[in-house]
Amino acid sequence: MWAALTAQQAEMGKKLVNENDCSSCHSPDRQSVGPSYAAIAKRYAGQVGAISKLTAKIREGGSGNWGDVAMTPHPDLTNVQTKDMATWILSVKGARPAEAKAPAKVYTYKLKNESSRQLDFPVYVEGKAPKVTKDIFKGYALYNSYCYRCHGTDATGGQLGPDLRHSLTAGMKRQEFLSVAMTGRAEKGMPG
Repeated sequence: MWAALTAQQAEMGKKLVNENDCSSCHSPDRQSVGPSYAAIAKRYAGQVGAISKLTAKIREGGSGNWGDVAMTPHPDLTNVQTKDMATWILSVKGARPAEAKAPAKVYTYKLKNESSRQLDFPVYVEGKAPKVTKDIFKGYALYNSYCYRCHGTDATGGQLGPDLRHSLTAGMKRQEFLSVAMTGRAEKGMPG
């Protein structure tokens, strides 16, 4: 078992986790693309070598421990950084009870073809439609910087990559889609 964290170590580990792309796939108390930090801490609780195992996982990435969704490797992080991150993650306590969580807000949007979609995040700044939120704009900017070359300007497909608009309705699960977007498909030449 690992020694108790000092306040300074805990703050450094948490800061490193927040500064990296960890929150793209993990949250403190609920599964998203990957397991929650609380679930990771619970699984490794009391195991000899837990910090070393988790440090290696952060550096090398991979899949299989929590399902088929691959974790992005982080080879640019130092051993000290990954150890601080792992130590903080292993200190995270269990999730809040379900009844303590507020129900997720649902946003309904009408599409051009008159159908509608419900999302658990806003597309437009409240009261300022058609101005999109910063998160939506950031995703748009990232797509137009990297993905459009293969998948087309509006995700409609191109010579090198398929149409992405129907990936989820064609059988791909949301977690799998997010994992591929984050880690890429090296065997097909797709970067993460």
